[in-house]
Amino acid sequence: MATRTRNTKVDAGQRTSQRGDIAPAKGKLGIMIPGMGAVATTFVAGVEAIRRGLAQPVGSLSQSGTIRLGRRTDARSPKINEFVPLSRLNDLAFTGWDIFEDDMYAAALNAGVLEKTLLDQIKPFLQSIKPRKAVFDHNYVRKLDGPNVKKGKNKRDLAEQVRADIRDFRKQSKADRLVMIWCGSTEIFATPGRAHSSPKAFEKALLANDEDIAPSMIYAYAALCEGVPFANGAPNLTVDIPALHELSRQNEAPICGKDFKTGQTLLKTILAPGFKARMLGLNGWFSTNILGNRDGEVLEDPASFKTKEESKLGVLEQILQPKLHPELYGDLYHKVRINYYPPRGDNKEGWDNIDIFGWLGYPMQIKVDFLCRDSILAAPLVLDLVLFLDLAHRSSQLRGLGIQEWLSFYFKSPMTAPGLYPEHDLFIQLMKLKNTLRHLRGEELITHLGLEYYD
Repeated sequence: MATRTRNTKVDAGQRTSQRGDIAPAKGKLGIMIPGMGAVATTFVAGVEAIRRGLAQPVGSLSQSGTIRLGRRTDARSPKINEFVPLSRLNDLAFTGWDIFEDDMYAAALNAGVLEKTLLDQIKPFLQSIKPRKAVFDHNYVRKLDGPNVKKGKNKRDLAEQVRADIRDFRKQSKADRLVMIWCGSTEIFATPGRAHSSPKAFEKALLANDEDIAPSMIYAYAALCEGVPFANGAPNLTVDIPALHELSRQNEAPICGKDFKTGQTLLKTILAPGFKARMLGLNGWFSTNILGNRDGEVLEDPASFKTKEESKLGVLEQILQPKLHPELYGDLYHKVRINYYPPRGDNKEGWDNIDIFGWLGYPMQIKVDFLCRDSILAAPLVLDLVLFLDLAHRSSQLRGLGIQEWLSFYFKSPMTAPGLYPEHDLFIQLMKLKNTLRHLRGEELITHLGLEYYD
């Protein structure tokens, strides 16, 4: 349902929201990426290929998606990047950190995601992006090691080095605004503790070299101290702790996460809402994956796998709500497996066996075999997230909130306000995202009630 029926043309660059101002996207937007592996190189190379007219931004809601405004009969559905003032792809600049010394061209070749014929067409550009020395702790990612690592007397010193990197990139790139997005490896499983309870406790823990402060937290802390929005593309705890929630709000640097929703979990958040909508029961859902990229190697470590497992397992329980429907989902057996298989590279394969039951309890089965390309699915998410986080940072209504729950659409384990359960249903998440954009621009929210058409 929508009651406003204006037919005026949307001007994203000049129009002001009725509910809060959005500063224009003037000048350059600098993208800072901890972890220059398969996802990061596929994202950056893809953006450059699109800028040169060599490819299309398939999979990017911000570039290809439209948004309905008003009634269905109004026929107003502008592209999202024409409706809200997003940075243009030509205005993006890039830097990153990695424990390996390869520039982005060499790293992209090593990742093996994109064809060399494409990479060679943008080779000088990719070679110009060299990794800064990374904050790294082998105890948090046990399957990797590399030479391009920062040294410091304590973790506070390392955080200050990252802050210096941020300031250097801002100056060198002449960026007007910055966003940081974690594309690094999955760290070992962790839960919030005393060191994470407040900014003061966190800073004390940095000085004390507290083992509970992970490398990803150091990046997030540095970004927020510099007023830079931060997105977490891995299932790590990272920015989802009280200390960094508070720092995000204090410095008006929006945050979001966790864990890019790409392959198998993307399908779960599409299929499970359908089963629930039709009140079909579920006895079991068995999921297994094989992949051979760096992510697969890291997840061979049980402590890192536990972080990923927790992220992937929570999806079905929140969508199906077994406490409300015990007769349908109360005895669901849900198992997730990930196996490292080097020959497959970045081309992950996910198998799902789904045991459902219908009318009178009669059983049925669904088999899914998804041969996906993990980084190809993740790259457009990275693009959307950096553009929407920058939008949030320029919005007077959003920038002081801290967590940007409206970006749950992109994550397996969405961050929410403390005590609030996350929405995992992909279609609810998309409605939340688009309604947030409508709200920012003073448009009526779409409820799909539709009674007004029959008055």
